[in-house]
Amino acid sequence: MHGDRRQAGVNPRGETAATARWERMTYWPLTVAALVFILTQTVHVIADVSGVAAIITSSILTITWVMFIGDYLARLAMSRPKWRWFRTHLFDLAVALLPILRPIRLLGALTRIPSFTRTAASSLRARMLVYGIAAALLLIWTAALAVLNVERHAEGSNIRSFGDAVWWAFCTVTTVGYGDFTPVTVPGRVIAVALMVGGVVLVGLIVATFSSWVMERVTRGHQEQLPATRADVARLEQELAAARAALAAAEKSTP
Repeated sequence: MHGDRRQAGVNPRGETAATARWERMTYWPLTVAALVFILTQTVHVIADVSGVAAIITSSILTITWVMFIGDYLARLAMSRPKWRWFRTHLFDLAVALLPILRPIRLLGALTRIPSFTRTAASSLRARMLVYGIAAALLLIWTAALAVLNVERHAEGSNIRSFGDAVWWAFCTVTTVGYGDFTPVTVPGRVIAVALMVGGVVLVGLIVATFSSWVMERVTRGHQEQLPATRADVARLEQELAAARAALAAAEKSTP
């Protein structure tokens, strides 16, 4: 059964060869769409556009939404079995449905920058650091836009400008919470809770990555104290398997 699935080009996540081809073909168009979305959303919210300008920006935002929904539905149609792909790609569904998550698509493009370092462990650390810092900045930016959009015209709100919203977002994501700016609407408070949770996760990721880098520096020159990566273990297993095969072949050839 598993052999038939591999022959059909289906992996345990329900992704097929057709899905892989589709993702390669749509990767950059969707990345550009995510960039266009965040730029258009920035203009739409900060400028508080109305009239024809509002129609134009709303149309662009709608087009990007349709692109992400279409991409999700296309990949779902190509998957086998569909229920497994759906179950293992719930975050993709959230990105397609929730506009605030759409800029996350830009994070993947950052990791396609040429290799940061030579070792597998350092490369993974660099990717994590890039993800953490970029995700924090995107989270702050999108949360500031979202909270300004819902708070600007609310009665009793003191978040009236993008500068106020960015300051509030920085204070919230770092869990400092000075309290000089606070959301008064229910959507604004929901955004604040999501920002707090996301901030705790991202700060933890950045601190852990930096700590790993410091540990590597401290143990430099003491290679026996460095932890092995999965790549190191896999390479050793391959070398051991090759040595066993060579030994077995030598024993067979011995009269």
